[in-house]
Amino acid sequence: MARRRGFFAEIQHQQRLADQRAGRARRERAAAQAAIERSRAQAERARAQAVRAAAASERASEAERKRAEREAQAAYAEARKAEADDQNEVLRLTNAAVGSLLGATLNVDDHVDLEQLKRTAHHPPFPHPDLEVPIPRPMPLALPPAPIWQEPAAPKGLFGKRKKHEELKQEAWAAFQAHGAEWERLRDSLPARQADADRQHDALEHRRREQLEVERGRYQATCEARQREVDEHNAEIDALIAGLGYGVPEAVQEYLDIVLANSVYPEDFEVRHEATFDAASGEAAIRAVVPAPELLPAVKAYRWVKASDEIVGAALTKKDQNERYGDALAQVALRTLHEVFEADRRGVVRSIALEVGPATKDPAIGLDRFFPLVAVGASRDHFVEFDLASVVPTATLQHLGAAISKNPIALTVVDPGGVRRS
Repeated sequence: MARRRGFFAEIQHQQRLADQRAGRARRERAAAQAAIERSRAQAERARAQAVRAAAASERASEAERKRAEREAQAAYAEARKAEADDQNEVLRLTNAAVGSLLGATLNVDDHVDLEQLKRTAHHPPFPHPDLEVPIPRPMPLALPPAPIWQEPAAPKGLFGKRKKHEELKQEAWAAFQAHGAEWERLRDSLPARQADADRQHDALEHRRREQLEVERGRYQATCEARQREVDEHNAEIDALIAGLGYGVPEAVQEYLDIVLANSVYPEDFEVRHEATFDAASGEAAIRAVVPAPELLPAVKAYRWVKASDEIVGAALTKKDQNERYGDALAQVALRTLHEVFEADRRGVVRSIALEVGPATKDPAIGLDRFFPLVAVGASRDHFVEFDLASVVPTATLQHLGAAISKNPIALTVVDPGGVRRS
């Protein structure tokens, strides 16, 4: 079964889901960060006190000045010690995260339900609802009432006013005639104006329907494309499920990729995996690439040195560094074996050949390469009997007949060949 780029995007989706599993660790980290902030606030208060004491010493008597200087020195020392405490807290969090690599996965079901990876096409509402509303037809043009002749009233008193009345009647008649002619022109033009208004409305309505048809076509095409994409994705999931059921090597390998990509490691110790599967033997060959040893803290603790006014770290011995790094490698090895066997509920993967180590520069040639520092083989039937919550990781690897580097921080590699499958 060929791989498709679209499917690997789903691995990122699974990664985001897995991030939720790390919520508790993030909350613990947030609590520790709050403690660091409180320590820093304390240090800031101490610094402010030192500044105030120094200012007071300038204004005080000799005895008072000496006392103020002592207070300032004590406050400064407290602030510097708080800075060292901050660094120790960060160091503690890092060591705790690396020290619990195996335990972090034991309460997590590593099985990935591929059915849950299927998608449903969600189509947004039609983006132009305004085009679905017909343009209202204009109201029919109304003809105002025809002018009515109304003779003007005669002036009061007829003596000498008859001529004036005639003049008023003539003026009124002329105005009436003009209004009548205007009304007749308006009446005669009404059908043409009504027809013109109807044509304008019909043109606008026709344009609306055309635009609506275009936009509906574009919307339909977008919905169909989205549905095709979802259908193709779901068909790919169905093919993967079917291939996994028949033990098709490409399907098993793809499932292993998803499971291992779903494994969330701490930010201070990120791990990536490469996996292949051999159907004939039922064995998965996995490589777990871990951070190089120099990326882990080589400090036991920090303290403030008064004489030099420096915060210095007490270096871990080479023995301690080897033990810490070796323990981290052992935890990654057991965690990887556990996650794959637990996720594979069909039991398709009968055994695992695993290599663990960093991909970093070879000091001999200056080029990047993989350094196998742990090589272990494990069969499902044997490994699933272990109670990993109670084991010592390095002892478990030795029980499995693993090849373990005697000097991992010096990148002393092991020979992966010949490791027995327990």
